[in-house]
Amino acid sequence: MRKQTWCSVAGILLGAGFLLWTVPQRTKADALNTSVIGMFPKEVGEFAYADLKSARQFPWFPQLRDQLLPSRFRQFEQFLTSAGVDPNSQVDELAWGAIEGAKGGGEDIVGVALGAFNPSSSEDRFKQQKLPMFDMHGYHLYAFGSGTAPSDILFTFIDSNTAAFGQRSAMEKLIDVRTGVAESLFLNDRLYPLISEANGSGLVWAVLDQDHTHLAVQQLLPQAGQFPQATEIIKRMKAMMISVQAESGVDANFQAVCGSTDDANLLAAALQAGILYRRYQETQDHPDLAGALDQIRVVPSGDRLRIEAPVSQDQLLSLIRTRAFAVPM
Repeated sequence: MRKQTWCSVAGILLGAGFLLWTVPQRTKADALNTSVIGMFPKEVGEFAYADLKSARQFPWFPQLRDQLLPSRFRQFEQFLTSAGVDPNSQVDELAWGAIEGAKGGGEDIVGVALGAFNPSSSEDRFKQQKLPMFDMHGYHLYAFGSGTAPSDILFTFIDSNTAAFGQRSAMEKLIDVRTGVAESLFLNDRLYPLISEANGSGLVWAVLDQDHTHLAVQQLLPQAGQFPQATEIIKRMKAMMISVQAESGVDANFQAVCGSTDDANLLAAALQAGILYRRYQETQDHPDLAGALDQIRVVPSGDRLRIEAPVSQDQLLSLIRTRAFAVPM
């Protein structure tokens, strides 16, 4: 499987064909409990969070959620439904990460869902359905599929408020962290400080490490490869942070951590020119996207590049209808 970086949040926010972001200026979202972050393995290269309970109050969210959440979460939802749990009301928060697969075989996804669960009742139903079950350090892992294929999703309850899901190798790493066998994401000295900075900044937020940032830019801005100077700047980018806040429309913040102040300034100038050209292209066929592009502001700040833009509810609904935020599979 070809690695598709940034699970899906980058696809939401950048997948409209360019960058649709603004600095959060409204109600600050609750932060993800750091104990949940500490459940993830040190080698996570992308980390994302969604406050599903808060997001459900927005009328546009049901239309957006299938384009927003990782495909593995939909399989996890099938697990919950078969166990008598309503994922649309009982899952309040979701965190997930991507881990490099073995032998370059793409990426494995591991996620943690927070809500109100009844593990005993759910496990009884799983047993009645004769789902494959694997025991690891006292945790019962139930399989969606045989549980032996690399792409199969496994699921387990950590406690009555916490459930975990993901591909087998990623789940094993998460449980190793839980049992003290492996190192936690807390010890990732490059990614964790940025996660701490992003935490609480929006309904949805994400952090990408250097490798995933490079891949994301290549996938989302393929035209950048036509300019040797831009290519070199992108190679020196260190990380990417994304956060999304919402009321009637969407407010978000995209930040690229560049290699230097000069890199941030040069890339800002290139993006400003690109936005103007893209707006001209979209004026006739996609006026909603053109209107959103018209509001974009590219602001270099030290070694960081911030891209700011408000997206109104009408613009957002129009983009959702065209599946502009869907992640290519």
